[in-house]
Amino acid sequence: MTNHPFPDGFLWGAATAAHQVEGNNVASDLWALENMAGSPLAERSGDACDSYHRWPEDLDVVRDLGLNTYRFSIEWSRIEPVQGHVSRAALDHYRRIIDGCLDRGLTPVVTLHHFTSPLWFARAGGWTDPGSTARFRAYVTAVLPILEGVEWVCTINEPNMVAMVSAARTQGAAEVVAGALPAPEQPLVDALIAAHRAAREELGAVPGLRSGWTVANQNFQALPGEDAAARAWAAPREDQFIDAAEGDDFIGVQAYTRLMIGRGGPVEAPEGTRRTQMGWEFYPDALEGAIRSTAARIGTPIVVTENGIATDDDGERAEYLTGALAGVERALADGIDVRGYVHWSLLDNYEWGSWAPTFGLVSVDRETFARTIKPSARWYAEAVRLRSRR
Repeated sequence: MTNHPFPDGFLWGAATAAHQVEGNNVASDLWALENMAGSPLAERSGDACDSYHRWPEDLDVVRDLGLNTYRFSIEWSRIEPVQGHVSRAALDHYRRIIDGCLDRGLTPVVTLHHFTSPLWFARAGGWTDPGSTARFRAYVTAVLPILEGVEWVCTINEPNMVAMVSAARTQGAAEVVAGALPAPEQPLVDALIAAHRAAREELGAVPGLRSGWTVANQNFQALPGEDAAARAWAAPREDQFIDAAEGDDFIGVQAYTRLMIGRGGPVEAPEGTRRTQMGWEFYPDALEGAIRSTAARIGTPIVVTENGIATDDDGERAEYLTGALAGVERALADGIDVRGYVHWSLLDNYEWGSWAPTFGLVSVDRETFARTIKPSARWYAEAVRLRSRR
């Protein structure tokens, strides 16, 4: 499309998450899981990408690519490693990252909870303990003073994935079809929604700040004649989380692939289907489907807070991005209120138990931490330049 519909102020960015890139988040629940005897996780995060110290270099990469946005998360276990004891040094650290974004002309998109919690929180019962909402509210309150000048805050990343993974662990369920997970237990869903709303109340005190949460959209698509089955599958796993964002300042849409649903549930893609390193179907149209299905349910403005592909073929990454961005463009042309696109991820990083999947625009040497910008990052930078209004 020559007359592209991307509006002024559209967010073009790349994302990271604290535990996946910082290194040595020793007070978190996941660190404990990684390092326990007989851990179910194949690999540990360790030093990760050492972004806790090398964040200025990462921000320079985002700026030099011509992007205008950096999404990152604040690690709760660093802010409050012991319940009730807030680290001023940790708060100052994250404020320096925010200032680093602003100094480089980057819009910071701050996530308050990206999968990991303090170990003390998990040991106290986690989200389903009656005190969880108050504990999360206290954490958000502690972070408020460093959010001045921040326009976009995600409260909880992919609460539906948090809830489904919890269900898989408690039920002992393993994926039969790549990407398929059991329905979440409703008390956990209700607790996450309550925590999100409490955070929104606190964040409302910051002038100019917009808040919402992000949802993992799995593009549940019905096999012929199985629309009812697909709706029933999506309702507990996705739809109720999207519906909970009605009235928020924005909703983060996060999409990578699709799942085909038949009468008995998910159906494996046919033999020979092109797949990513995650075992998911290569399906760039996932993003457009996620945007449209979200917009069909609620009127909340949309920010694409994650989209990308795990591949060791960098040309394939550019191919995937080509299809994904074309879908965003079509959605905008049809009048859907999309405010930004943030690629996952900036760096090849720790993928929750394994270093094998590579989502990054930038590779990271595991020994020296040297960053190397991939050709796909240059492709993305040029795609952004062509779509940005001058």
